[in-house]
Amino acid sequence: MSTSCSGNCETCTSHSAEDPVCKVAEALCGVRHKVVVVSGKGGVGKSTVAVNLALALALDGLRVGVLDVDVHGPSVPKMLGAEDAKLLTDESGRIRPVEAMGLEVVSVGFLLERPDTPVVWRGPVKMGVIRQFLADVEWGGLDVLVVDCPPGTGDEPLSVCQLLAGSSPDGALVVTTPQQVAALDVSKSVSFCREVGIPVLGLVENMAGFVCPHCGKTTEVFSAGAGEELAARYGIPLLGRIPLDPLVCARGDAGRPFVAGDPGTPVALAFGKIVATLDFRKEGN
Repeated sequence: MSTSCSGNCETCTSHSAEDPVCKVAEALCGVRHKVVVVSGKGGVGKSTVAVNLALALALDGLRVGVLDVDVHGPSVPKMLGAEDAKLLTDESGRIRPVEAMGLEVVSVGFLLERPDTPVVWRGPVKMGVIRQFLADVEWGGLDVLVVDCPPGTGDEPLSVCQLLAGSSPDGALVVTTPQQVAALDVSKSVSFCREVGIPVLGLVENMAGFVCPHCGKTTEVFSAGAGEELAARYGIPLLGRIPLDPLVCARGDAGRPFVAGDPGTPVALAFGKIVATLDFRKEGN
């Protein structure tokens, strides 16, 4: 499926053809759903949620892409076992996504000489790469594009949301953990999304209790209830609570995300519930 809208969409008829928002809208015309995964701080498992959500959507029969715009900490290539892959361009000069575990993937990690190469870029360079990843990639006819944003509410997530504004993004998933300190920072992400005009699809509480593999009992390792409290305060759905499981980290480090190899576990079932709630398979959605 071509991603070209021939300049006839509402965004392109109201903007200059050279406007970056128009270029992004044209590039994403063939993508039915755009979901941005955000968090107010690092360390809450945002990329883990983004990757496993994308795989859960793919296992549900959808064609899914992942755009990793976490410039300084691109962890998606490792999680998908694709650290050695490099981005290529087609005959027209457009970027071709890397295929990994049934997903179409673009990441800054694919531009680095080695996984430990630091990204030492000033703001304008980072913004240019983000614009290129959104406007110059041949995504084709995806059902869902999952955008893994850097943590916080600074330049990078702001640029992503502003550039997506003309392509009617479905909204953002906000990731938090149960601690009150994390919830305080993540609440800023909810306010951020509303300020930049991105709907909030809901909240995902990661590391929400440890499920014993022997007896099945859940132990609240951190304080409980932060996700429910945030959801109630801001009037947004709590889409799911992802329990702690040591294998989640081990699978991600090994390049074999949890959802792909451990169906039927509490973690995989939690992601399945989120996918069912979002319901991107439904006609017209």
